[in-house]
Amino acid sequence: MTEKEQRPVNNAEEKARAFLRLSAVIAALRAPDGCPWDKEQTSYSLAPNFLEEAHELIDAIESGDTEEIKEEAGDVLLHALMQAQLFEEQGVFNSADILNAESDKLVHRHPHVFGTLHVSGSEEVMKNWEAIKKEEKAQTRKSVLDGLSNTLPALAAAAEIQRKAAKQNFDWTEIEPVFKKCEEEFKELKEARAENNQDHIEEEFGDLLFALVNLARFLNISAEQALRSANRKFIARFKKMEKLLEEDHLVMRDQDLATLDRYWEKVKASEKE
Repeated sequence: MTEKEQRPVNNAEEKARAFLRLSAVIAALRAPDGCPWDKEQTSYSLAPNFLEEAHELIDAIESGDTEEIKEEAGDVLLHALMQAQLFEEQGVFNSADILNAESDKLVHRHPHVFGTLHVSGSEEVMKNWEAIKKEEKAQTRKSVLDGLSNTLPALAAAAEIQRKAAKQNFDWTEIEPVFKKCEEEFKELKEARAENNQDHIEEEFGDLLFALVNLARFLNISAEQALRSANRKFIARFKKMEKLLEEDHLVMRDQDLATLDRYWEKVKASEKE
């Protein structure tokens, strides 16, 4: 173990006590005299809840509410430790095995921190990370696209696929061809619609989305985050429009599109004031 691995952690004892306390609470929930619901759960049955909690943590992070972030991060940690508890009961592994394995992996993948390797910046860090990861997975992964999570949101998955392909030099070197590809896919979508072939329309729409995700990558933004931001913006504006209509004693569903557009523009104009 190097000196850097032995660096003291602030409040290490307090953190250790808190970790042990949560582990003990989870074990009590699963004990014979514990919670009936918790005792019925399996690793598989809890998986959807884990994914939901992860999304809720992302929502909290995007909101910037630190109390909410703390709560949701706790829920994610709860699920991670619950999985550890379930497998410990089966005699497969426990939370200590998880933590030690993760520590070992991080130390191995950061030779510039825990070893003698020198790097010039984050780009070289990522290059080294990928090389080390590829070496670790060489026995189980035959393609650079192996190992992608099936539960990733589609936009995030597309971005990861493109990122991995780009690292193999299967990528444009400038952004203009990417814009042209988006235009090409949009044209093909319109052609598919003219054919009135629903399967072809869906295929071309998917190709357009994939091209747009690639454009986002070239613009150095996350398509997933951009769409989430657009969703939040639409929701906020829609709620303001509902309020304006209510103040004018109007029911939204009874209005024509031209009227609703005027209220929508009012909301947008109010944002610039």
